[in-house]
Amino acid sequence: MDAVETIVIFTKGTVHGAYIIDLQRRNDERGYFARMWCDKEFGEQGLMAQVRQINTGFSHSAGTLRGMHFQRAPHQEVKVVRCLRGAVFDVIVDLRSESPTHRQWMGVDLTAENGRMLYVPEGCAHGYLTLHAGTELMYLTSALYVADAASGVRYDDPAFAIAWPGMVNVISDADRGWANYFL
Repeated sequence: MDAVETIVIFTKGTVHGAYIIDLQRRNDERGYFARMWCDKEFGEQGLMAQVRQINTGFSHSAGTLRGMHFQRAPHQEVKVVRCLRGAVFDVIVDLRSESPTHRQWMGVDLTAENGRMLYVPEGCAHGYLTLHAGTELMYLTSALYVADAASGVRYDDPAFAIAWPGMVNVISDADRGWANYFL
């Protein structure tokens, strides 16, 4: 196989500061190879290039909703999310009052097959609905988790009117109990 520079492809999302990240795969008879992370390439885009924590989440059932989570200042975090197994509809809600996309949301299908990642900027709530049973996600975060700074907004808040692509069958009491967003 010819030597080819492997790059990360950044596409601006509809929420200010959010990016859909596609991996340029180098395919051959064995399968493929792709770069998922390069601090230089992220930095050249003006994006967070420091990873402080890597997390994973697994959901047994399709229709499992996790979210909408964020960390309050000064512990806000950037997330880069990738689906390792299964599929999710991954959502960002812009909670930044100074943002041109304040209160807007965007959703992206992340699947093990498409290998796509989602860059979630600081000040945005994040959550996802599993589309397949046995779904696993990986999160890179720019800040350490601080339990006292953990917060969220309701996944069904009419202020955002998120169009989830399926029924919510499994949700934690904590996620069901988040308050509606107030201006």
